[in-house]
Amino acid sequence: MKRIVFVIFLTLAAASVAWGQEQTVQNRPYIDLRPFHFGLLVGTHLQDIELNNIGPQTIIANNGSQQTYTITCDQSQWDNGFQVGVLGEARLTENFQFRVAPAILFGSRHIEFHNMDTQAPDSMLHRSQDLKTIYFTCSFDLIAAAPRMGNHRPYAMLGLTPAINLTGSDNSYLKLKRYDMYLEAGFGCDFYMPFFKVRPELKFMYSLTNSLDTGHADRLQDEAMRPYALSINKARTKVIALTFYFE
Repeated sequence: MKRIVFVIFLTLAAASVAWGQEQTVQNRPYIDLRPFHFGLLVGTHLQDIELNNIGPQTIIANNGSQQTYTITCDQSQWDNGFQVGVLGEARLTENFQFRVAPAILFGSRHIEFHNMDTQAPDSMLHRSQDLKTIYFTCSFDLIAAAPRMGNHRPYAMLGLTPAINLTGSDNSYLKLKRYDMYLEAGFGCDFYMPFFKVRPELKFMYSLTNSLDTGHADRLQDEAMRPYALSINKARTKVIALTFYFE
């Protein structure tokens, strides 16, 4: 008898939960039916950069003397930043949207140089640079969304992001190019609130081009900086971004 009562109790509980889910009131049920809409975005991100060290190099000084250096260069950690922007999104089909999102990314990368020559003076063994960056970006993303379930809707996205570097000093060890292009992919979820929709999204961005300004070393006025500037020949920037979209 106790088993029968227990089974009946579980059945009634499951039916109650199912009925409650069916009776969930959808907030803003027609918001996704609009052909086009706008919004705002804010978020945070982590920046890293892949640097290709060239190994031993021979530097010819202005007076004609030669010296061989072996200098390694790397970003010591993922550095954080933040971004703000706007968005415009077009409804293609029931499950696909196309989004354009201009934004400004603020950040910095801490670069470390290590001279492997133990005979070098102490001043030449270690150098560092805070590579500050401000990028104007414009993401072009295709969003594939699942059917809406109550007041949330998960999705995946893929896109391209051209970027313009608004910073760069001619008196620094490394300098990045003015223009870059990122491939980005990620996922998120729409949450439908009574008065607006919020969309947290996590995405990974990877540079498709060599981001390093390879001609920068030749323009340096300080001859002692050239071995560090010439220690790498390629750079690929990476970004992990957590963004909140409000519509």
